[in-house]
Amino acid sequence: MVTLTSSATAKVQDFIQEHGVESGAGLRVAVLPGGCSGFQYGLNIEDGPEAEDEVVKIGGVTIFVDAFSAQYLEGVEIDYVSSMMGQGFTFRNPNSAGGCGCGSSFTV
Repeated sequence: MVTLTSSATAKVQDFIQEHGVESGAGLRVAVLPGGCSGFQYGLNIEDGPEAEDEVVKIGGVTIFVDAFSAQYLEGVEIDYVSSMMGQGFTFRNPNSAGGCGCGSSFTV
């Protein structure tokens, strides 16, 4: 399944605390059709899982993943980086066959 680096975990926990979300809240990690390479990643803080979600705890963060997305997230590492060029979440997907120049979409 998907993994989070310590910096990504800390940032997600910050977002959850900032938004005052109730206990049981977590991070939805999704793969959505779209982007210039066919698929794009989606991250969202949600109050709880949907009925069919796979629920995983990683470093104190609860992750929600739907069945469609799970097939594309095996082995994916989510990191949070900050540099002179900006900051944000990045995805390392060993199953990706390619991606776009901006790094926001991928193909399998």
